[in-house]
Amino acid sequence: MDRTLFTLKNIRRSVLLLTILSLLQAAATIAQAWWLASSVVLMFRGGTWQEAIPPLLLFLGAYLVRFTSIWLSKIISGRYAEQTSTSLQSELMRKLLELGPRYAASRGSGQLITLLIDGVIRFRTYLELFVPRMIDMVFVTLPILITVYVLDFISGLILTFTLPVLIAFFILLGYAARRFADRQYKSYQVLARHFTDVLRGLETLRLLGRSRDFAGSVQQVSDRFRRATMRTLRVAFLSSFALDFFSTLSVAFVAVGLGLRLIDGNIDLLPALAVLLLAPDYYQPVRNLGSDYHASLDGKEAWQTIREILEEDQSLMKLDALEAPPELDALNDPIILEGLCVESEDSEQARLTEISIHLDGSKRKVGIVGASGAGKTTLLHILSGQLQPDAGKIQIGDRPLTDEMRAAWQLRSAYIPQHPYVFSASLADNIRFYEPEASEEQIEQVLADVGLAELVQSLPAGIHEPIGEGGRSLSGGQAQRIALARALIGKRDVLLLDEPTAHLDIETEWELKQTMLPIMEGRRVFLATHRLHWMKEMDWVLVLENGRLVEQGTHEELIQRKGVYYALLEAHAAGGGRR
Repeated sequence: MDRTLFTLKNIRRSVLLLTILSLLQAAATIAQAWWLASSVVLMFRGGTWQEAIPPLLLFLGAYLVRFTSIWLSKIISGRYAEQTSTSLQSELMRKLLELGPRYAASRGSGQLITLLIDGVIRFRTYLELFVPRMIDMVFVTLPILITVYVLDFISGLILTFTLPVLIAFFILLGYAARRFADRQYKSYQVLARHFTDVLRGLETLRLLGRSRDFAGSVQQVSDRFRRATMRTLRVAFLSSFALDFFSTLSVAFVAVGLGLRLIDGNIDLLPALAVLLLAPDYYQPVRNLGSDYHASLDGKEAWQTIREILEEDQSLMKLDALEAPPELDALNDPIILEGLCVESEDSEQARLTEISIHLDGSKRKVGIVGASGAGKTTLLHILSGQLQPDAGKIQIGDRPLTDEMRAAWQLRSAYIPQHPYVFSASLADNIRFYEPEASEEQIEQVLADVGLAELVQSLPAGIHEPIGEGGRSLSGGQAQRIALARALIGKRDVLLLDEPTAHLDIETEWELKQTMLPIMEGRRVFLATHRLHWMKEMDWVLVLENGRLVEQGTHEELIQRKGVYYALLEAHAAGGGRR
């Protein structure tokens, strides 16, 4: 049995119960064979049917006990597998939240989604089938073998020497099946990731007229998965055939030996018939394990991947810290960053080098500017607690950013990305993201505050109108306003905004700006943007270039220096932007 399974909660108790049931099943199987053989021999030797009734009733009782134990074993293993897979899914989601978005991006969101849903289901099948089959291999097979030795030593030797041959074929074919299953599972992960990426970019592909091209690529990837699956199934069918063939051949060896010794008078009919009835049941656990092994092999691969993730020690934050976070004045406590470095292996994550910043409580609205790839989003990810720097120190007030402090900071802050995610749910449920218990009156108020009152009035179901995928589509400006509404209803003191108007036209941006400026008052704001006209509203401006902090100061001070910030303003003005 896979020893790593013993790390699962309560598995020892389940294994103990399954072991007891396997022993009961073995005892019932032996009794069933003995009493059936006794009744047949009795009738064969001229006994009356009245004399055959007691052994037949005992046979029937043993039969009921045997299949009741098998049924209970399925119930216990099924319930344990269901409870464990549900718990494991929650634990995996919790661990992924602790590891943060950087880890999720390195693994691939499509692969992780597949693992969370299909992978956990496959592991459940593996746990439900594999554990009881392995227990039966020992605690059903061994008592039957001992009984056969007691009844007929020669038949016991035949069973003893044929079982290893059967297991050897099972192992050899199992290794081959595992190689093919590994390839199939990797192909499945590629398919899941590719399909998820295509779905996410489908609207863009459609606008570019490339959707049909990618339909062909999805078909190619799915066809590779189909071929990998068929190769795995061929090995599985070959393995099942080999197990059935050799187990049948082994039973035939036993039957031939018994027949010859019956003719010679070297064995009595009763033990010979009992041994013959027990021989197929002796090989049955191996056959069951062989068939279920291939059915649950991909579940074992999923379990290994899940364990790798759960054993990762690079957690961004322990979620236990959210239960009792320390007190924190997010508005006034100074934020100190010293020597921050991010050595990114991800092409989408810019590097940061020796970033040192001191932001006291008077610098509440902080702008972050720089060319594309300068590190604005990376710095914002660090400030939001989504990214752990590779080097350097972060302090809030006089306390370092431990798990507890990061939890307290995140409970008081709201991160709004360039493209806020709109869930496939009602408008009200989307707004309740940070505050699940928010009332309808509170939702309507914050929607009015962010300028979405007219949208709500135009919706047939009001705040209960479905939006997102499968519902009403929203413009980029409306999605940004919904993200702001989430932050408002959650009463977040800190807003971290990543290019909130990057993809909006000038008129929509101006309207959104008039909505956002009053919201920024009384809050701590970190705004990363290319639109430099926002910097007039900021208390402090950070200028990044190639991952380094090259300038910082107020908008007016940086203009007077005529440095990098001034050059950005000039380039912005020359490009037609507002200064």
